[in-house]
Amino acid sequence: MAAEVKTMGSLPRTPVASAWAPMREPLFRSLWIAAVISYTGTWMQNVGAGWLMTQLTLSPLMVSLVTAATTLPVFLVMLPAGALADLVDRRRLLLITQSWMVAASAVLGILTLLNVVTPWTLLAFTFLLGLGAVTNDPAWQAITPEIVCAENHAPAVALNSVGFNVARAVGPALGGIVIAAAGSGWAFLLNAASFFGVIFFLYGWKRPHFEHVETGRVSDALLAGLRYVRGAAVVRSVLIRTGAFSLAASSLPALLPIIARPHGATGYGLLLAGAAVLPRIRSRLSVDGVVVFAILLFAAMIFAAGRTQSFGGLSLILFASGTAWIAILACLNVAAQTMSPSFLRARALSIYLLVLQGGMALGATAWGALATRFGVPQALLFSALALAAGLATVPRHRLTSHELKFTPSIVRD
Repeated sequence: MAAEVKTMGSLPRTPVASAWAPMREPLFRSLWIAAVISYTGTWMQNVGAGWLMTQLTLSPLMVSLVTAATTLPVFLVMLPAGALADLVDRRRLLLITQSWMVAASAVLGILTLLNVVTPWTLLAFTFLLGLGAVTNDPAWQAITPEIVCAENHAPAVALNSVGFNVARAVGPALGGIVIAAAGSGWAFLLNAASFFGVIFFLYGWKRPHFEHVETGRVSDALLAGLRYVRGAAVVRSVLIRTGAFSLAASSLPALLPIIARPHGATGYGLLLAGAAVLPRIRSRLSVDGVVVFAILLFAAMIFAAGRTQSFGGLSLILFASGTAWIAILACLNVAAQTMSPSFLRARALSIYLLVLQGGMALGATAWGALATRFGVPQALLFSALALAAGLATVPRHRLTSHELKFTPSIVRD
């Protein structure tokens, strides 16, 4: 929870907690460091998988299916995972999912080093990693208020985004260097090792006893969450805006391995890192103002990416598009974290993640198919036009800052 409470009424505002205040809390600081290491490994994995597929086949559809395979499990388990995370001990659930991802990454790394990986083998293990990540995500995001005090909830959400983007800046470049020097197999093995920091934290974390607001079957909990989403106007606005963005914007990450292939594995990693600069969003700007501007910038950069051949030009384009990408997702993620009461938090987050990652999966497949038929530049042009068309959702689904209030955290003993 933020120290500044914003409501639809006329409650007075109190000062906002310092942006770095959560770092003074040992639990949050330890998990944040472990998470950055894990995120870095994940981005190395993403670079390795995308690059390895271009070594196995040059089909744009198969290359784009790497992104789709990562997010396809969203459609299978995201909603049940959110309901489960509201009913069970999130610490134990996270230990299971983290261990699952260690095993999947390690086996894929070994198979790659043995040179027995085929395009479909790569997609299968990418799917297994995605399955673990999707089951992990709702519980992972929902534990934030459990490891920081109420006043530091809002800045903790922001710092989590910072940590993800730090890893997004470092991981692809590091992955490109590792792949160029030793091959994708070692990138996969390093990703497996990167999960152990989080596992050690979770193993030693003495999770406080939290009030059990709801018990029962996962299916009943899931239905309760869906009923809440259906009746909450702010939640619907967040979901509609997220879906419009994710479907249209997925073209660039899906097709980047093909765009970057002439520049080698290291070049690919550096280009992807160039798309990872966290913008400074001033608090006086509305959520809508930031998102609309960033979407227009991102659409322009997608169009330009399909028509630029030089490494320097692509670097500048991806630098700007990455700034816009992170600005958009930072706003949507804070909105998703704070749009529901605490006892429904994991379920609401699971529905948000379903829309975000499911849209990315569907979009990646669609843009890959279009690129196969019409070429990469034309597919990126269509994607840019779709992003601009998605702005039609703004007038009816505004996300101005006064609509997003921080909900009470779970009661501690």
